[in-house]
Amino acid sequence: MTERVLVTGGAGFIGSHVADRYIDAGFAVTVLDDLSTGRRRNVPEGAEFVERAVTDPATRALIAEGGFSIVNHHAAQIDVRVSVTDPMRDEQINIGGLLNVLEGARAGKVRRVVFASSGGVVYGESDDLPHREGAPKFPVSPYGVSKLSSEYYLNCYRLLFHLETVSLRYANVYGPRQNPHGEAGVVAIFGSRLIDQKPITIYGDGTQTRDYVFVGDVAYANLLASTAELLEGDIDASAFNVGTGVETSVNELAQGMLDVAGAEVPIQHQDARPGELQRSAVDPAKSQRQLGWSPGTSLHDGLKITYDWITGQQ
Repeated sequence: MTERVLVTGGAGFIGSHVADRYIDAGFAVTVLDDLSTGRRRNVPEGAEFVERAVTDPATRALIAEGGFSIVNHHAAQIDVRVSVTDPMRDEQINIGGLLNVLEGARAGKVRRVVFASSGGVVYGESDDLPHREGAPKFPVSPYGVSKLSSEYYLNCYRLLFHLETVSLRYANVYGPRQNPHGEAGVVAIFGSRLIDQKPITIYGDGTQTRDYVFVGDVAYANLLASTAELLEGDIDASAFNVGTGVETSVNELAQGMLDVAGAEVPIQHQDARPGELQRSAVDPAKSQRQLGWSPGTSLHDGLKITYDWITGQQ
């Protein structure tokens, strides 16, 4: 019998690629998205689409009655700045939405919930890089707190209700369909500026680093996490880093975008944003051991694919 999977946030950047991967693997896919940031055209052919907020009680009923064996939860408020200016909104969507999903999963006897967490905001600042799953947790924004709290809720439901749960701690995900207007979409932002022949703006001196992982590789990690054997334990036992383990500075990223675009535009520097992490990277070794996952797309190739996609949208 074909397994049914619900992807919340499946019209968004990462969620739509995850939905694609499930479709390709033969799952029956339902996408739930309120289209506040997602786009209807991102929903893959062959997927059922439900336009609804993750906090809606009808979402809980859908999960309870839908016969899903897997719920993949990507719907979220993802902007750190919004979480700082409106922490209650962040909590209502990220914590309230998760609990709505979990209650539906419990009632519907869902086998496994796969959750999109964040390696950058959960671990926080540290010189001991790349972070392993057992690294100290030090979120410094309401968004980071909501992601870490969600992992504890997931573990609680595993212990109390025997619901299989797994958290994927993403590095900085980039690729086609990323919104250039969002806070985290630096690759999309740079690409759009290059196409328009406008200067690239870097905040700070550009030495700050991130771990950039291609969205297609992230989607594959979600597929593997849906069926992999999980170990018992605390939140780290069922959490997996999804990144390359490689630090790339913003200056290096900008140069990489210039290279794949074959373009030359000025690079401008503005004051650093307060509270921005200086360095971030996650160690994918555990994902390789237990999920059989490793990043398969080089940064150069991923930037080229992304830039070509952005060009095609013009």
